[in-house]
Amino acid sequence: MSSKLILCSYFRSSCSWRVRAVLLFKEIDYETKAINLVLDGGQQNSEEYKAINPNGTVPALIVDGQCLNESLAIIEYLEEVYPSPSVFPKDPIKRAQTRAIAQMIVSGIQPLQNLRVLQKVGDEKKGEWAVFWMTHGFKGVEKMLEKTSGKYCVGDDVTFADFSLVPQVYNAHRFGVDMSQFPNVVRINDELSKLPIFQESHPSKQPDCPADLR
Repeated sequence: MSSKLILCSYFRSSCSWRVRAVLLFKEIDYETKAINLVLDGGQQNSEEYKAINPNGTVPALIVDGQCLNESLAIIEYLEEVYPSPSVFPKDPIKRAQTRAIAQMIVSGIQPLQNLRVLQKVGDEKKGEWAVFWMTHGFKGVEKMLEKTSGKYCVGDDVTFADFSLVPQVYNAHRFGVDMSQFPNVVRINDELSKLPIFQESHPSKQPDCPADLR
């Protein structure tokens, strides 16, 4: 690999956050190219950005001029190219559980409250919509964690699932979800939030975070 990785990111994007955290976990050097999702109708919709990433989403990872998009695909790529430390347990059952929890969040919760969907729902209903679907999704995650969790989502090591959990809990707090009904989610998020990788990748620590949100 001949050049530094470039991560096209938005400070408050949960998809971008999970990739930032994995990059830090694996101690991979990268630089950030901020893509403002709300300024001027969203920079992700510009012709300049779509020339890089035709899907018009963040994150996108530029690797030697090649654009990789979709956070899970990016994380899988990073795992293959930088296998240590791994984001997956060695045990096949635990690996499957890790992927299942991540997918429950990444496919079952996050897409229903992302910016595109909320813009379509409209300002009047978007809060109610987001709270309903996050609450619905976290019920399943909480039940899963009763079976799989130790200190973190799957046992006592940080895995792929944890990188999905923390940004989603952040979003839940933003929208006022009652998290007291999910004690395992809260406990694990509290433990993960103590780790430097999640502190340094937090939205408030990103170069494009507005001063009033730092």
